[in-house]
Order: sequence, then C-alpha cells, then structure tokens
Amino acid sequence: MIEVLPVQASLSRLASRPAAATLLAIALAAVTLGPAASPAAAATIPAGAGSYTDARPAGTSGPTTNTGAPVTPKLTTAARDKPVPTNDWWSSLAFQRYGDNPHSTPMYGHPLTYQAKASGLEVGYPTTPAIVGDGRQYEYAHKADLTVGLTGLNSPDTKADAWSDWTVTPYWADGSRTFRATIGHGMPFVYAKGSGGDARITTASTPTVFADNGNVVGITVAGHHYALFAPTGSDWNISGTTITAGLGSKDYFSLAVLPSTDALATYRKYAFSFVTGSQVAWQTTGGNVRATYTLTTEAREGTERGTLQALYRHQWLHTTDALTPYTYVSPRGTMKVREAASFTTSQKNQGVVPALPVAGGVDRARLTGYLNEVANASDPFSGASDTYWTGKALGKLAQLVPVADQIGQTATRDKLLGLMKGRLQEWFTAGGASEFSYDKDWKTLTGYPASYGSDTELNDHHFHYSYYVYAAAIIAQYDQAWVADSAWGTMIKHLIRDTANPSRTDSAYPFLRGFDVYAGHSWASGHQGFAAGNNQESSSESINLSAGLVLWGAATGDNNLRDLGSYLLTTESEAITQYWFDASEQVFPASYKYGTVGMVWGSGASYSTWWTANPEEIHGINVLPVTGGSLHLAREKAAIKRNIAEMERENGGPAQEWRDLLWEFEALSDPTSAKAKYDSVNGNYEPEQGESKAHTYHWINTLNTLGAPDMTVSGDLPTSAVFSKNGTRTYTAHNHSSTTRTVTFSDGKTLSVPARSTATSTGPGGNPDPDPEEPGNPSTGNTFRLKTGGVLTTATTDPAGADTIASADGLNRDGTPYRPTVYEVKQVNGKVSAGAATAFRLRVDAGTKVGLAPQVRVSYDLTGDGTFDRTETFRYFATDPVAGWEEYTQAVGAQAATGSLGELKNGTVRLEIWNALGNGTSQVQTGTDAAVLRIPYV
Repeated sequence: MIEVLPVQASLSRLASRPAAATLLAIALAAVTLGPAASPAAAATIPAGAGSYTDARPAGTSGPTTNTGAPVTPKLTTAARDKPVPTNDWWSSLAFQRYGDNPHSTPMYGHPLTYQAKASGLEVGYPTTPAIVGDGRQYEYAHKADLTVGLTGLNSPDTKADAWSDWTVTPYWADGSRTFRATIGHGMPFVYAKGSGGDARITTASTPTVFADNGNVVGITVAGHHYALFAPTGSDWNISGTTITAGLGSKDYFSLAVLPSTDALATYRKYAFSFVTGSQVAWQTTGGNVRATYTLTTEAREGTERGTLQALYRHQWLHTTDALTPYTYVSPRGTMKVREAASFTTSQKNQGVVPALPVAGGVDRARLTGYLNEVANASDPFSGASDTYWTGKALGKLAQLVPVADQIGQTATRDKLLGLMKGRLQEWFTAGGASEFSYDKDWKTLTGYPASYGSDTELNDHHFHYSYYVYAAAIIAQYDQAWVADSAWGTMIKHLIRDTANPSRTDSAYPFLRGFDVYAGHSWASGHQGFAAGNNQESSSESINLSAGLVLWGAATGDNNLRDLGSYLLTTESEAITQYWFDASEQVFPASYKYGTVGMVWGSGASYSTWWTANPEEIHGINVLPVTGGSLHLAREKAAIKRNIAEMERENGGPAQEWRDLLWEFEALSDPTSAKAKYDSVNGNYEPEQGESKAHTYHWINTLNTLGAPDMTVSGDLPTSAVFSKNGTRTYTAHNHSSTTRTVTFSDGKTLSVPARSTATSTGPGGNPDPDPEEPGNPSTGNTFRLKTGGVLTTATTDPAGADTIASADGLNRDGTPYRPTVYEVKQVNGKVSAGAATAFRLRVDAGTKVGLAPQVRVSYDLTGDGTFDRTETFRYFATDPVAGWEEYTQAVGAQAATGSLGELKNGTVRLEIWNALGNGTSQVQTGTDAAVLRIPYV
C-alpha cells in the first residue's frame, strides 16, 4: 500500500491469500463503515421477466460518509434532479465523503489542479513530480498557486451546479455573495461568474508582475505564469498577495495558466469566450473509430467564440488537426494546445471476438477434460455471493461456452449456459438472497450483497457489472429469447445504463457514469475523496465492460451500443498503453524506476494495488480477465516483453500465483515463450479465481499455432481479428446477424461469414513478431523524417510542421535529456554500413529568446526488446535570439556514446531533442527535408 494515500475499502480485489485478507480487513476498519439509516419498505419494480427494488434490503447501506453517515448528492437546486456522474475527476464536489469537508478534495483537470474552499477555488499547476511511497508512486500533487473568488466570500459549502462531458461548474453562496467557476479537462482557463463582491485573486506568494494593462494582468507565482482578465473598464489592483478588481455592472472574469509569458497575447484573445459545455461524438466505420471533442462557448465581450484546449498524449497521437507550439506538463506526459473549439481523433478499431478461432495445435481430448472439470464442479461459482465474485464466476463460465461449442461439446456448452442463466436470474429477481436496488437520490442501481464499497462509496460498478454484461452477451449468441426485453434483457440494459449509459437525457442514470471521455479511461472511486484525486486500478476490467458492450450490441442488433463499446475500448486501450504501461516511455518521470503501474491516480500513478505489493498482482491486475476483448494489448509487443521482464525481476523469478494470467498476457507478444512456461508445469498449477485450465490451455495453444494478434490490420466488423505467424495471417470474424456478412480487412482481404457463425481464413502477410508503431508504418530504408506525433518515417509526403522543445527551466541539462521531444520508428532491419555514422539535419528556432541550446541524442534498440544497445549524444547547438530557422547537424560533434552498433532485427531507433540550456521553449521543424535522421545502416 502507498503510505501517502488514504486507505480505501474499494476496487475489485482478487487474492484469497491470508495477507490480502488481512490488508482488506485493515482497510475496512480504517473507514469505520457502519450501517446507514434503515431503508423504507421496498417496492418491487418489474423489468421484463426480472425485477429490482426501489429501496435497499434491510440491514444494508447506501452511500455514506467515511464514518457511516448517510449522504445525498451535494447539488444546487438547478441540478438537483439531474443524474450526477459519480466516478468522475470532480466527484468530490457532489459526494461529501468526509463530514468535516463540505467543499471538495483536490481535483485534477490537467493542466490545472483545483480544490474548493470556503473562500473560492484553489488553482495550481504542478510541474515537478515527487517520487513517494518508498519509490512506488510518482505524483504531481495539487499545490495552490492562487485562490480565485470574491472579496469576503465565505461559503459554508461548495456544490455542483452544472456539468457536461468533461467540464463542471462548482457553486458557492454565503448569503451575501454567489460565485461560480467553470473548469475542465484540458482547459487552461477558469471562467468565473459572481455577485456581491469584487473579483479577488489571492496568491500563495508575492507575485512577479510581467504585464499590467489595466484589466489584463500577467503574474508569475511559484514559477508558473498566469493571466488575469477582468471586464473591459475594470482595473486589477495588486497589494501584496491580494489582487482585486471591481466588476462594475458585469459579473464575470477569467484567468489562464500560460505556457510562457509570450503567450499572453494569444490567450487574451479568448479570455471572454466562456466555455459553457463540452461534448464528444463518436463514429465507427470501416474499421476505424473517429471521435470529435467539442467545446461550446459564449462571448461575454466582443464576438470571439473560439478557445484554446490542451490535448492529452493519447489524443494528440491520433489527430491530424493543427496544434500550436504551446505545451503543458501533466502526469500523463506532455499536453499540446489546439487553438480551436474542437478536434477529432481517429484510431483503428480494436476488435473483439467471442473466442479465439479453431486451431490445430489444440488437443480436443485434453481440452474436453478441462471443460468437464469446470462444468461438473460441485460449485461452479466457488461460493460467490456478492456482485464482484459472482461476476468473476460468470466470466469464467462465459469464456468456455464458445470454446466448448467450437469443438462440438454442445452438451457441455448448454450446461454452462444453464448455469449462467440460473445465477443471473437469481440476481435479476427481487426478493431473494441477491438482488438489485435502485437509489433514487444517487440514480444508481446497486447489487446486494455488495462488495468493495460498491454500495457505500459507489465504487467499481463498471468492474462488477462488466462480467454480467459479458456473460449475457455470450448467452445472447446462443439464445435470443432469453435476452429479449420481455425476458431478461431489460435487466441487462439497466446494468448498462448504470455503468455506460450512452444517453445524456436519461433521467434515471447519468451519461457514462465511470468513463471519462477526455481522460480516455474510467475512474473507480464513486466519491473521488483523495488527496491524489480519483483512481483506477484494474483498467482491464473496465475494458471488459467495453468488450461486453461490443458483443451485446452485436448479438442483440443494437449497433449504436456496439459502436459505443468500440469507442470506449479503442480509446481506453491507448490510455492504458500510455498511462499504465508507458509503452512509448514518454509519460513516467525519468526519476521513476518502474516501467508499469498498477494504479493510475489523478495526480500520477503507483506501482501498487489496493490489497498487496506482490509484483504478480501489480502486473496482472491490468490484464484480467483475459478474453476476446484483450487482444488490444498486443498493439505494443515490446512493452509486454518489458512488462513481463520487470515483473520477474521484481518478483525474484517467474510468476507463481497468477502464472496463468501472465502466461496468457505474454502469449499476446511471444506465444512460443508463453507456451514453454505453460508446458513446464505440466498442468500442475492453481488457476486464478476468474480463470480455468480449459481457457488458459485453449488460449496459449491457439496463439502458439496462429501467432500473436496482428494489430496492423483491422476489419470493418468490430467482432473480427487477425493473427500472424511466419508470414501467414489468419483472419477471423463472428457474424451475430441473421444473414451472411462479408468482412473487409484493411489489407484488402475479404472474408465471407455465414449468419450466426464464426469464419476463419488465411493469407500471406504479417510479421513473425508484429509490433506496429502507432501511429505510423513499418520502416524501410535508412533515412527518416521527423513527423509531428513522435514518429520517424520514411514517407516524404507528410505536411511540414513544427514541434515545441520544452524549456530547460533555467538549469544546465547538458548531456541528460530533460522533457525531450521524442521521435521513434520500430521494426527497423539493416546491417551496419562500414565507415558510416549517424547523421542528422534539423532546423531549430528559439525566436527572440536568449541563451537556448537544443541537444540531440540518437539511440538504437537492436532487437526491439525495449533495451537500447547504443546511444549517441551530440553537443548542443546554441541558438541566436533572432526569429528564424537555424540548421543543427551532427557536425557539432559527438559528446558521448555508449554501447555498440550491430545488426538491426525488428529494432527501434529513437531521436530525442531537448533544450540543454535556457529558460524558454524552442521549436524543431517536422515533415521537411530539413528534419532528417540518417542511420549508418544498409
């Protein structure tokens, strides 16, 4: 456990070892949860053949404070009847977890951080990470640079007044004054509105004023630059750490964090274009997922309706929209600024299949024996009684249904289906030992018996219910009558609406309760009541819900829901790749010693779980459950190899407790190695509690036969996938519809799939170890251009552009990359060219800034295993303070070199450029013949 964080009795915890049980007991004791007030007599609400109640079962609890006192949403009158999206980055505004804090805990919007206080809104911009918790956690913790409010404001509480997809407006009132501030993800501005007092900014230390133009002031606090904007005709008055401005007849003002002082003029342009809402729209077509993120605005002065917004790494990697040179620091790596009210991302759809396809390497007799062990067990549910562990058991059975069907074991298939139906029907019928109850205050459906705070903290609904949705999707594949609305389908739809509601107008449930569309992933805590913000541990269980939506939507003919699942899965896949696994090695701080994390927090991330420090669980918690929705993990095979290597290093050897999960994970990158580890134990192991020997045997041997997933190719049907081995691709797709469907893959292959069937075909193509650069394509040649988005490419048709090189922050960074801008290419093959050397030609520009010095390092990973075998650091180039491009080449000379060059075999080449000196940003050109790296290979 991380000592700097409060203990939370939440999140799906999977170990049964005594140590884990002890930790969980300590966690439960720490929050001293007691029963809330006794519920009223429950009424039964019919839902098709099922039912739920409108009040909790006797003796159970709903949402509470940490001391067990019942709590209802903390909303203004205007918001009182709206379903509040718990499990968000700002949920502590609405969910008062602590009786002595009626305002909020720290909220991480990025680049800004916030915390509501009686006097207004604290605002910070943390730019320096701290490594805490015995080195296991990195954090950019909230620290107020300033507090924004009104003169004299002293509100007894702060409430949520309005919200949209990624913005929120908190509200303060003290009887004489009212104050609102709209904040959000990616927003460098805070938009304030108040009455009853002057605008007031209180700084944490005496500010340095770098601009004073009456109603527009530029200040520097703690090394961070802010602009303050009062209405035209007003004038900011600065007295020590207090800055005020009379608003006159107006009721608005704003502030912005600036990437540099010279950005003031650009930001001033949008100071009074107030953001009033945010919305994402997604579309899945032709094997691609497109999403457009739009801010709505209103002009409080003048006519300007544009704005500025900062994109996270998982967003700017996948957009072709123009970006400015401005950047921000965040716990998710560099954020890049767009000067527009919207932007669009596009990604390959990450396919989901009900099961891996038939493969010759699977011994059907052995598999049948393993299937029978599960189907004929005395208790296939292993004593599960709460929502989480029941879900895990359902998930285990669901994975085996299509496997049994695949090898003709129809009796076993039907027995497994019967077990799943029976248990789901128990839960979907009110009045028994297990049931679902609707909370009209919180507008949520909670299963009882609950677990891990799913009742008192509204934690983890997307984790728990993912298994129910996935199981129902598998049932729907075989029994359409069972999932009809008049039967049990209505109850499944209630679980979907509770966790992943696509509607913004549903009065019963909020829009996408746990999924943060801008952050790109879900949050697990219902109340977000931590100094480190909200958190998510098991990103893979969030993916399990998205995969379940794809399969449920496909099986029931609801293409809108299917496409929602594709959007959620594809988006979160990139977030996991970057923020949990640091696949590009551009997110975690250089001083952080781990290459993967078990938990992501608003402030950073930690190498930990809620219940154990065992490396197997830390690495495995973001893998389980392994399903046909797990194939997306294969996009970054080198990262999987690094992940497994780190686990074994930290573990003191190969996995023992969760070995099956980690074998399956490794098989997505290196099936041969995974099979060797699997074969070495000859079946003598205890499966993880959501796994079975049948599924693990089928998974590993199928991938060993077909090859790892080939993520360079996607199909135009979301339920399709491609595998590759020794130059042969295997294409598979499942057609849930009632007519034959032709699936077209992005490499031109077509596959005819009969109605309600799986089809498989082969063709030439692929790579024995496909590991695509994302974005980009496998490389050829020895000359590469820098491409915006962090790519080295042989293409010569990309548009010209420029990327920002971060400031050295006034320190000497000579020889050591500091916040470098990185360009990389994978799958490079070549032999060393005798007598040749690394060469580059780059155009750089520091504008009018004095004393800057870009520096380059080129690194070679000869085998693509994640370890760089050769690095070459070149001397820095001192730029002049005159605007205009200057040329920087290898002619400056080498400063240092380590390691040796050798043959590149699916290798990786990386160029890093950073400012070695100075206190300002510079730029490097991209997409031109003056943005070139040439490597000494043929």
